[in-house]
Amino acid sequence: MVGASLAGLMTSLALARAGWQVTVLERAGARRSSSAALAVDPPDLVRLLGQEASATVLPHLAHDAADVSGGLPVTWRALHSGLQAAAAEHSGIRLHHHSPVVEVGQDARQAWAATNTGAVHVGDLLVGADGYRSLVRAAVAPDRPDARFAGYVLWLGVADEQDLGSVRWPTGLDIRSSGGHLLLGYPLPAPDGLPTVGSRRLGWAWYDASRNGLLRRIGAVEGSVVQHSLRETDIPEETYAELAAGARQHWPAPWSTAIIDSIERRAVTATPISEYLPDRLVAGRLVLVGDAAHVPTPMTGSGFAASLADAEALGRATAATDAHEVPVALLEYEQDRLQPARSLVKSGQSFSRSFAGR
Repeated sequence: MVGASLAGLMTSLALARAGWQVTVLERAGARRSSSAALAVDPPDLVRLLGQEASATVLPHLAHDAADVSGGLPVTWRALHSGLQAAAAEHSGIRLHHHSPVVEVGQDARQAWAATNTGAVHVGDLLVGADGYRSLVRAAVAPDRPDARFAGYVLWLGVADEQDLGSVRWPTGLDIRSSGGHLLLGYPLPAPDGLPTVGSRRLGWAWYDASRNGLLRRIGAVEGSVVQHSLRETDIPEETYAELAAGARQHWPAPWSTAIIDSIERRAVTATPISEYLPDRLVAGRLVLVGDAAHVPTPMTGSGFAASLADAEALGRATAATDAHEVPVALLEYEQDRLQPARSLVKSGQSFSRSFAGR
């Protein structure tokens, strides 16, 4: 397995539950952070992971869940922490952090992945869960290896209630539109999981189609390909000032207050949005899941659910499969997941064309 983000961890747990011994190679360290939030339906996780692994994951989610319809709004960090703990506890999974994969390949009998240290890991199949800039995708679909820039950026931040003064507290997801800008705001409980007044948090996600020049100047986007996200220190000071002015112009309180607080703390990240419409998910013993397989805009609200469905389908297709039967089993997975993935990406592309004017 290449990649230990959400899709990689879920898939490793699904495969281990199906009887496979799984080696996971991840370029980053064990501690990872993100200001993103997503909706999670706990019964779906229990169905995928089983009771034992779910017992490890679900307590992590309680720390960031609030009561709204459509699933629990959970921070990416909390979900990743829970899945990583479950994978670390599973005897069938070996996690290797700080292990960037530089080459993948296969022959008729096996697949392999080589890391930057020269170590080569060999298996009956190789799963690419390495995100929107997937190395494994380049081997599965060499004619179309790259996700394409959708024409806008997503600014993200989280603010603490105690820093916001007296503001009206929202009861659920709030969606606001202002010209070429769109805001999703969502309440989160305190870090201990309790809705304690004074200790809660506000998360926000600002879709912005006006910063493409900036993204290209700093190299975050080259041609039609997103090269990297922007950390707090990557954002120019003048851009912070412009965002603060834009927050006052476009958004009412409490969202403008939360955004300005995040800006003042320089606690803002930015993700140029990519999209990838797959033609295939499999080549021989190589298979793609999550953002390596399909990249919808976050506005679909279904990227996590699609990754969970990938993990579930791959575990189901490869259960009780002999080594020589793997290519056939992977084609069954592709038949199950390709059209739903294409439909999801296409639905998001309609939004992107309208929002970014492309």
